Amino acid sequence: MVDHLANTEINSQRIAAVENCFGASGQPLAVPGRVLLGEGILTKECRKKPKPRIFFLFNDILVYGSIVINKRKYNSQHIIPLEDVTLETLPDTLQMKNRWMIKTSKKSFVVSAASLTERKEWISHLEECIRHLLMKTGRQPSTEHAAPWIPDKATDICMRCMQTKFSTLTRRHHCRKCGFVVCADCSRQRFLMPRLSPKPLRVCNLCYRQLLAEKKKEADGRRLEPIRSAIPGYEPSSGDDSDKSDDDKANQWPADTAFYTSEVSWSSFHS
Repeated sequence: MVDHLANTEINSQRIAAVENCFGASGQPLAVPGRVLLGEGILTKECRKKPKPRIFFLFNDILVYGSIVINKRKYNSQHIIPLEDVTLETLPDTLQMKNRWMIKTSKKSFVVSAASLTERKEWISHLEECIRHLLMKTGRQPSTEHAAPWIPDKATDICMRCMQTKFSTLTRRHHCRKCGFVVCADCSRQRFLMPRLSPKPLRVCNLCYRQLLAEKKKEADGRRLEPIRSAIPGYEPSSGDDSDKSDDDKANQWPADTAFYTSEVSWSSFHS
């Protein structure tokens, strides 16, 4: 399907239509060899509450954004390289069903589909695109992932000290390392995590101590490396290895829609 659509006029028109929907706030999406495979509305588990988001699946990236007017205007564009994506199926909750997690090195989050069939189709096509992309680039699947943020409503007290109660005056904060909901006293530290941001990020006290210990261990390892390399036949053991709020409503679409077939018109994810 990708080879068939690449460099075709219909593919160019589809990508141009997505660019137009994001307008000046979005980044250009048309590059040689890129194919737009499908689109659909998924519910994204956000900090305040679950919200509908438009998702576009390309053969090399996943793009999503907020819905202003469906099929006409989107904003808050996010672009995720598929080679950095790992998927994890999750159990249902009272609030969200047909869930799975999209994990990347910079951001991880939970989404849900309107039906179990739809979730299976999304995961199947995502995994197929990821597999082909990794084979093409020769890269190994990503093993480091950012922690997903636990929603604010998941707890009324700090998840570290278990004492501070949140209120209108006592704000909730999130540790960028573990994703826990914590109070200000339990998250006064900042730590530089280049994988996530060029600036130091808020972390809870426990993660701060762990990050400091890891940093010291890495520094000690670098100091020992010249000594190790000077020892003939030295081979390190495995123990030496360092380890915007909105009220958009999602549209429903048929659960039995066939995907990526010549008989089905474009936008069949939500018909």
